[in-house]
Amino acid sequence: MAQEDVFKKIVSHCKEYGFVFPSSEIYDGLGAVYDYGQNGVELKNNIKQYWWQYMVLLHENIVGIDSAIFMHPTIWKASGHVDAFNDPLIDNRDSKKRYRADVLIEDQIAKYDEKIEKEVEKARKRFKDDFNEEQYRATSPKVLELTEKRDALHQRFHDVMNAEGGIDLEGMKQIILDEEIVCPISGTRNWTDVRQFNLMFKTEMGAAAEGASTIYLRPETAQGIFVNYLNVQKTGRMKLPFGIAQIGKAFRNEIVARQFVFRMREFEQMEMQFFVKPGTELEWFKEWKERRMAWHQALGFGAENYRFHDHDKLAHYANAATDVEFHMPFGFKEVEGIHSRTNFDLSQHAKYSGKKIEYFDPETNERYTPFVIETSIGVDRMFLSVMCHSYEEEKLENGETRTVLHLPAALAPVKLAVFPLTKKDGLPEKAREIIDGLKFHFNCQYEEKDQIGKRYRRQDAIGTPYCVTVDHQTLEDNTVTLRYRDTMEQERVNIADLRGIIEDKVSIATLLKGLK
Repeated sequence: MAQEDVFKKIVSHCKEYGFVFPSSEIYDGLGAVYDYGQNGVELKNNIKQYWWQYMVLLHENIVGIDSAIFMHPTIWKASGHVDAFNDPLIDNRDSKKRYRADVLIEDQIAKYDEKIEKEVEKARKRFKDDFNEEQYRATSPKVLELTEKRDALHQRFHDVMNAEGGIDLEGMKQIILDEEIVCPISGTRNWTDVRQFNLMFKTEMGAAAEGASTIYLRPETAQGIFVNYLNVQKTGRMKLPFGIAQIGKAFRNEIVARQFVFRMREFEQMEMQFFVKPGTELEWFKEWKERRMAWHQALGFGAENYRFHDHDKLAHYANAATDVEFHMPFGFKEVEGIHSRTNFDLSQHAKYSGKKIEYFDPETNERYTPFVIETSIGVDRMFLSVMCHSYEEEKLENGETRTVLHLPAALAPVKLAVFPLTKKDGLPEKAREIIDGLKFHFNCQYEEKDQIGKRYRRQDAIGTPYCVTVDHQTLEDNTVTLRYRDTMEQERVNIADLRGIIEDKVSIATLLKGLK
């Protein structure tokens, strides 16, 4: 099945099983805005808990805050967002649709990559066990031709994005024309010039219109950490190096919001700013790259599905930057950014506020502005990566197909589902008794409708790792049938043993113990 079709099925599955709904759907929806349903919010909260506990519980020198969404408008002047938080946009005159010019070019680069991989896959099928991929890539005329075109485009793109004085908008349009990139809607190349568009949402604060001041919905959560640096450092008596973590909503007026919850106008971030002594930042940058990749890979999705993508173009405040990319159905895409932000943010806020933002180093008796290593992960993108990797339409030995989410047990919305075999003979009461004994330890769900097989399928579809069936034998010897999601194996166990069998496997602490 084509990856595009797989992705469509995942989107459909998210709605059908209560993970994600289009926002305001009864009013025909609102573009690129989504609501998380009863199962989606549980999965999302478990992801956030996995991140938060990793940061705050496993690191004695990292603490958390929760800063306000509304902030003083000068903060965004100091951070550069008012003047420089722009996307290069281009319109197609025929379809009247607007696109990010850089995304159109990135997609074109990705198409070359896809063509190369298709050639390699065809050769692999043709030569089978005798296939030498490295040699084929180095000698195939078709692959070499595509690679040359891809690399040349990548270099041109790098040059226009890093032009002196900012992005070369004319050069960007010329690439689109030269590559004969067409509008996905109209299929034409009737493009306007490329221009810049600020992504921040504006609103007004004040009771009377004439006295209202313009403020912004925050486009990132990081600035709330920076402006609270002194508060946290002094009240917590924090010594360098130390970090401040935060989870919160951010807002960007994305023109090209797409790919479900991957790129939205309202989204959630998990960010940690790690303050270090100047001169040590690149060592810490390398350290946090390793730590964050280990966090991702601990979920068991396979190291081959992750990669680092070092930035060709660095933001004006950074001296090193990389992305953690995950293999989605639509290619490798960024789920987390790791940046060495130097001392830009704290210095800017000191300049614009008139307040000294420094650290007194008791070891050297000197004052300086700390440098910062940032790790920033999108909750919604992380949610999507988990869903994409977990989703499977599995062919069974009897010829049937089941749809199952192989979610990491610690992240699953429901950990245990309990079924009475029938609705009579005291079986529902016994099932409720089991849930009452376990619901304080992990999320349980009771279900009695339909045949047991159908109930299993519904729980498979939401990723429940364990199901228990209460039958007439249960009333005799206090044993139940425990069924495992991934293998569908069943075993008879004592009710008293259920907590011991399940609790450790569904605990976030179990994931964290593998990281320390």
